[in-house]
Amino acid sequence: MKARLGHALETLLGAISASVLFAMMLVTAVDVAGRYLFNKPLAGGFELTELMLAALIYCGLPLVSKRREHIVIDTFDVFMSKRVKRSLDVVADIVCSATLAGIGWLIFRRAVRVAEYGDTTSVLTLPLAPVAYLMGTMIVVTAAIHLWLIFVPHRDDDGKSII
Repeated sequence: MKARLGHALETLLGAISASVLFAMMLVTAVDVAGRYLFNKPLAGGFELTELMLAALIYCGLPLVSKRREHIVIDTFDVFMSKRVKRSLDVVADIVCSATLAGIGWLIFRRAVRVAEYGDTTSVLTLPLAPVAYLMGTMIVVTAAIHLWLIFVPHRDDDGKSII
């Protein structure tokens, strides 16, 4: 059940991220073509790109965390046992989870204010609250993933479980 939920989340966020990236590509292509061929850029193209970039980054963050693909510096790893490395990973996941939960709370507070004020983009007047709520939700999902990763055994290069 847990594996299916994780796989479904990964598939959904991957599809959303891919779709947003494709839409960004189309917006950029239309904007550039309009700018250079017809001397008329896409109205609000910059705003659309900004909103889609936020969605792409925040939808991609849980995927990167679940796959443990963050940038790491492993200078001292050769001097540590597998158990010490695993312990450090657990501490890092706890710190990441707590920090991301705090950031998520702050973003949700901001999203509520944005919704209350009715903030919109300046050219297309698109509401900003949905993007802010998406950002907060994805940060909280990422925090939950880091919490979940504490209990998932790591695998070494040979596929063996590291406890």
